[in-house]
Amino acid sequence: MAETGQITARQRAILTAVIESYIETGEPVGSKTIARLQGREVSGVSSATIRNEMAELSDAGLLEQPHTSAGRIPTAKAFRIYVEQLSARTHPRIDGKHLTEHSRRQIDSSFVGIAGTSAVLERTSHVLATLSSGVGVAMASAAEGDLLEHVHFSRLAAASVLAVVVTRSGMVRDRVLTLDRDLTLVELNTAANFLNEHFRGWSVEQVRSELARLVERERSEYQRLVNSVQQLWSKAVPSSGTPMPSVYVEGVANLVGSNVDGERLREMLAALEAKQRLVGLLNAYIDARQESVRVIFDLEEQAPQMAGLVLIAAPATLAGESRGTIGVIGTPRMDYENTMNAVSYLSRVFDRMLPSPEES
Repeated sequence: MAETGQITARQRAILTAVIESYIETGEPVGSKTIARLQGREVSGVSSATIRNEMAELSDAGLLEQPHTSAGRIPTAKAFRIYVEQLSARTHPRIDGKHLTEHSRRQIDSSFVGIAGTSAVLERTSHVLATLSSGVGVAMASAAEGDLLEHVHFSRLAAASVLAVVVTRSGMVRDRVLTLDRDLTLVELNTAANFLNEHFRGWSVEQVRSELARLVERERSEYQRLVNSVQQLWSKAVPSSGTPMPSVYVEGVANLVGSNVDGERLREMLAALEAKQRLVGLLNAYIDARQESVRVIFDLEEQAPQMAGLVLIAAPATLAGESRGTIGVIGTPRMDYENTMNAVSYLSRVFDRMLPSPEES
């Protein structure tokens, strides 16, 4: 009986062929199908020999037979071995540079005209969903400790203002504010200049605390300005206690066509729609310090509703610093090599799209 870590080169080739055939068709794979393939270790091997090897792989817990007369499908253990093989340092196939030229052009053209961390992450989730036929997920780093770079206010109408807050990490927040009283264009420009002159390089929470202190201290005409600045800042960057990272999810409908029963599908979709659960899931498995793509099969350990799904994810970086996490959630029948390479390529999208903190 073959052990999981002791399968032969031919058995490994057969296992790879079964997995790739199953990913492509979704159907159990028989020995005759494998015999028709022209892989180096498989070519010329009879169906009977392949059938015996597949039986060994079944005994090792790598293949299973859904029906007595059917072919075999890979188990979770088999998918893990397949991914480890793709990522092996001796024959590395996972790196953004291995993504096809067509896919790279498709990705790069999708980001034309996109600027700012939020917009880049939102577009990233869409691109990953399109490329993988899974669920694209992108999460910005928590705003805690992020430093103010620039703020601008534009008057839209009476008591209505567009606020644009840019942070050192490249995060751009734009929000339409409804004010308690109307502010003139001069007042808005004065407020923006006050914030940019006094608080550039401060964390958003430090700005909030200092403005509150100034309001308490000042009892002069200066207070009118401070009051206006505080109102604009509190509405532009509302406090929510512990900052909740922005999460972008695209392609949930891609799971609807997966081979999952209705009740399980509803549980999966509900879990994907709960952004807080996704934040916890990504934080549990993806370390901002890691430099490679990670594939996780046991999502149910963190979120039982995610049983049967796979996460392929990596930190998104700018000049070596994490700006968030991106990934794909899908069924085990994903195109692992293409999806892992796409995640790897997109994990460095900020280096191509945004200036580094030193340049900004």
